[in-house]
Amino acid sequence: MKPKRHNMRTNKNNWGYLFISPFFIVFIVFSLYPIISTFVMSFQKWDGLMPSVSIGFKNFQRLISDKVFFLSMWNTLRIWIVNFIPQILVALILSAVFTFNRLRGMKFFRAAFYLPNLITAASVGLLFSLLLNGDRSVINSILVKLGVQGAPFGFFNSTIFTSSIVSYIQWWMWFGYTTIIVMAGMSTIDTLVYEAAKVDGATKVQTFIRITIPLIRQTIIYLTITSIIGGMQLFDVPATLTGGLGDPQKSILTTSMYLYNQAFKSHNFGYASTISVGLFFTIVILSIISYRFMRQKGVDND
Repeated sequence: MKPKRHNMRTNKNNWGYLFISPFFIVFIVFSLYPIISTFVMSFQKWDGLMPSVSIGFKNFQRLISDKVFFLSMWNTLRIWIVNFIPQILVALILSAVFTFNRLRGMKFFRAAFYLPNLITAASVGLLFSLLLNGDRSVINSILVKLGVQGAPFGFFNSTIFTSSIVSYIQWWMWFGYTTIIVMAGMSTIDTLVYEAAKVDGATKVQTFIRITIPLIRQTIIYLTITSIIGGMQLFDVPATLTGGLGDPQKSILTTSMYLYNQAFKSHNFGYASTISVGLFFTIVILSIISYRFMRQKGVDND
């Protein structure tokens, strides 16, 4: 009888693997396999119908000399920078106000700032398109009725305005989330540190710059890297604003949009896979540079 009890006990110990198996199955099928398949396909030519043909490094040779690819990379990086810098600055200021001051309605403001993050990016892009795009858009209709000289305006004929509005939408959608994460980091700082700084005669601004920011450096690094990963994959907002074209003058053609157009409009899935590989390594390089730079700045400050 003892061996049977031992077998039953052993079988029960293996049940844990059964409970965690769904995660690994889903990860392998929907994450790991597509990643490996994309990398393999980057060395092939495939239109989605005919059998794929191995072409070696030709796709990568084309990528290196592809001006549109580098233009899309620059557009994506520019939109991310113009969005992220104001986002982190506003998040730091709001976090300091909410964390170190007792304000009425603070919970309401926290919820209000976070609400844009709950709306899908495609819906926000469509909303701003209805507001601004075309002579009969909502804003132009209001301006015409008000008798504004020059109305209706071609808002999306300007490359600067179009790029700026995409950055603004990204800022508006994500600054609430960033604020909450920064506030969580600030709440972990021991109040004794601030009391000691106050005794030493430090002002609130000096305390914030010299104590608060260095102590939440890990939080800022986390936000920077996750923002790079998400920002460099920007697709929904510029695609809905311009119908996937990235106009005017391809000023908001992001890398993900270029990838999508190559795959599902040009039916060149092999080259689209190569673009995704290039995007992956770009994100890795930018993340490593950001991490090392911010860590180094932290060491220097210490």
